Amino acid sequence: MTKVIRLHKKDNVVVALINLEKGEAVVDGSKSITLTEDIPRGYKIASGTIRQGDIVRKYGESIGIATEDIAPGRSVHTHNVKTGLSGVEDYEYKPVEKEIADLDFEMPEISIYRRKNGAAGIRNELWVVPTVGCVNSIASEIVEKFKTKNKLNGIDGVHTFAHPYGCSQLGDDHNRTKALLQNITVHPNAGGVLVLGLGCENNQIDAFKASMPDDYDSERVIFFEAQSDEDEVARGVELLEQLLVRASADVRTPGSIADLKIGLECGGSDAFSGITANPLIGLLSDFIVKRGGTTVLTEVPEMFGAEHILFEQCADKSVFDKAVKMVNDFKQYYMAHNLPVYENPSPGNKKGGITSLEDKSLGCTKKAGNSKVVDVLGMEERVIKNGLNLLSSPGNDIVATTALGTAGCQLVLFSTGRGNPLGGFIPTVKISSNSELAKKKPHWIDFDAGVIADGRGAVESVLKDFINTVAYIVNGKKVRAEERGVRDISLFKTGVVL
Repeated sequence: MTKVIRLHKKDNVVVALINLEKGEAVVDGSKSITLTEDIPRGYKIASGTIRQGDIVRKYGESIGIATEDIAPGRSVHTHNVKTGLSGVEDYEYKPVEKEIADLDFEMPEISIYRRKNGAAGIRNELWVVPTVGCVNSIASEIVEKFKTKNKLNGIDGVHTFAHPYGCSQLGDDHNRTKALLQNITVHPNAGGVLVLGLGCENNQIDAFKASMPDDYDSERVIFFEAQSDEDEVARGVELLEQLLVRASADVRTPGSIADLKIGLECGGSDAFSGITANPLIGLLSDFIVKRGGTTVLTEVPEMFGAEHILFEQCADKSVFDKAVKMVNDFKQYYMAHNLPVYENPSPGNKKGGITSLEDKSLGCTKKAGNSKVVDVLGMEERVIKNGLNLLSSPGNDIVATTALGTAGCQLVLFSTGRGNPLGGFIPTVKISSNSELAKKKPHWIDFDAGVIADGRGAVESVLKDFINTVAYIVNGKKVRAEERGVRDISLFKTGVVL
């Protein structure tokens, strides 16, 4: 049985695939390494002597600097490695042509809901979108009474998305809240949307409606202020019933991979995330992009230390310049608040074997695969170019999931090694990096990529199963979070609250 893996010929560490004990000998190529301490699964082991000040290499790249001499067989982790990153950097555009896997299998046929503006939805739901947090409880009451009163034949569900904003905000925060909620309102996974305001909030219904995207379907969106009606709940139910008549007549029609917009994200990562789940997602991303579809990678702080790899994939200098600005603007955001740029990874990441931000980012960015980056989006922007896109958003899981949905993604592929139960307002597909998590949390996990590490599945075979799983979900199969009724949003905020 293989006990360790070397991820790149330049590496001076190997990764433990199982828990290992002090005194045990492991084989790295033609060399045997005797362990000088117990090594947990996923942790790194020095394959030769690493001197204080030397670069520690994993994935063929620097993941930090050794803070002391590290003998062969010792654990290489936070106690003897520090980040090598610092501040805003200057970059030079040096594009690299990268190989895209030539796979001889296709995705099964997919069906979608074709909306009036041509967009493709993979669900046909009714949504209540609050413009302000004050009406969250009213929105929930409307949804519950509507579901009690009506049969939901022809639609996939009725949901509302609570948030605390829409009032007491100024400037960028106010504009961002409005834009993100508008992008949710026009999302093609909704067959009808009730936009629910209060009446006295900053995020006024009239201004919200007047600045809606030009392609929104006015027959599928109804605007309503709770203060304007004597019985706001009863009126809200009536308005939802009007939307139900239209949405329940919608039917799936044949679609293509070119219709798909898939978000790429990770959360609760461990050392196996960059070995199994994230590379698998990267292969699927390349598969989708090569056939005319779209994928979107976000979580900018989890690009730090690996951004040069994404910059190499930029299709041209203008895309490169936008990508550099996105990364450096996020670094400036931290610095403007006098906070460390590289305060990452999280305690859970470290416990899972991730040592530094470089270690985490090099694993995270593998979700992008090797395709060319065709565009870079601001947080309030929607996808306009098919292919691999980058999206500005923090690493916070629910904020990033929300941003991917508001950018137009119909679903998110979300890898995790530690486990995360969240569900966004679009289907959020959980891919475990290790089989232990998949067995422990079957009610969280939709696909087990851990079979790659434990030798139970060849990568191409696992990828084919993964592509089929995604196709089933596109065609209506509910993910675990949907089955559990988990639907959350979180809107990014940077400024003051009045």
